[in-house]
This record gives sequence, structure tokens and C-alpha cells, in this order.
Amino acid sequence: MNNLNILFEDNHIIVVEKPINILSQSDNTKDLDMLTILKKYLKEKYHKPGNVYVGLIHRLDRPTAGLMVFAKTSKAASRLSEQIRNKTFQKNYLAVIHGYIEEENTYIDYLKKVANKSYPTTKENGKYAELSFKRLDYLKEEDLSLVTINLKTGRNHQIRVQFSKRNHPLYGDSKYGFDQNKNLGLYAYKLTFNHPTTKEKLEFELFPKHNPFSKFKKK
Repeated sequence: MNNLNILFEDNHIIVVEKPINILSQSDNTKDLDMLTILKKYLKEKYHKPGNVYVGLIHRLDRPTAGLMVFAKTSKAASRLSEQIRNKTFQKNYLAVIHGYIEEENTYIDYLKKVANKSYPTTKENGKYAELSFKRLDYLKEEDLSLVTINLKTGRNHQIRVQFSKRNHPLYGDSKYGFDQNKNLGLYAYKLTFNHPTTKEKLEFELFPKHNPFSKFKKK
């Protein structure tokens, strides 16, 4: 993979854009994944012998593209993971959904994962799931809304399930919606966290260029 889009790199972390349909880390399919790609990149760039350390801090599903930060040292990995546990590490998403949605709202549900799919359920049987969103744009001709999402919890397929439950499935979602053979309309466009060593607040933002986001003009 020669077209790696790197937004930031120093001795401690590297922030990159994960493309559509690339795994965050290796699974039983043995398909290409970001950890393998980055280890190869660092090994070649710095002529490192032996194994190269790259720490996975968070994941994006295979069909979801967007920004990810990886640690280049175990100390950086530990400190970034601590920020995730303390909820000082913020991830924001853009989503293209079917239908006209209200200007802003907060969704709270309880989700249960069964195999590789999640379902809304009761408080007793599921895990708490919360997100808030704001509508940025609406295409009347195609009946599509563009929303920005602040994910408060990180449940399996949470965004896709919560919008689908309210009859606003994501564009391109064949698992929880009705679209087939299209790019999923979900993109991790913004990361905010403190640098693991300098403690400086870092914010990275990128507007996706691929479909279906190219239907909308950047605000």
C-alpha cells in the first residue's frame, strides 16, 4: 500500500487515514490490515532490523474509513489507552443516512452483540450505548442527510444500529439497512487527544473525498 495518508508522525505516535475495506488489525481472513501496513512502512523508512513495534489504540470496522492514531512505543500506547478509559480521547464521525433527520438529538439504547451483529435490547440484557449528533446538510433529491456524531460509548456497530433502529439506516449499509454494493457512509473524521509525552492537546480533522460524502459540500 503505497498511498498511505499520514497526517502526523513523531517518535511516539503516528496518525493516519484508514481506507475503506482495510482491517484495523489482522484476523482469520489474513487480508491486509493497518498494523501490518504501518510496521512495513516504519521498517522501510527507518531501516529497522527485526520486529517493529506499533500499538493499536482503537479500531475501525473494515467498511469504515477515517482517522486512526497508533503508538510507536509501549509507553505511548499505555498513556493513550488510559485516555480512552478516562474518556478524554474523543472520536467524531460523519455519517450519511437515509431520510430527513432532526437538527440534533441524543440516542440512548442498550445493545447486545450476537455473533457479528448487534441488536437493541433491554437494560437488563444489553450494554449502555449513547451518541449525540447534529445534522449538517440534507439532499432533498436523494433523501440523504449528513450528520456529525459524537460517540459517547464504543459498542459493536453502535452508530449503524442506533440509526437503523430509528428508520435512518446508513447509506451503503447492507447489514442494518438495505443498500448493496456501496461504500458505507461512515467516516471517522476527527480525533482529539493529549499527546502521550508532551501532554499537548492535539486535534486532527479530515473531510472524506469518496462517495457518498462527495455528494455533499464541505461546510
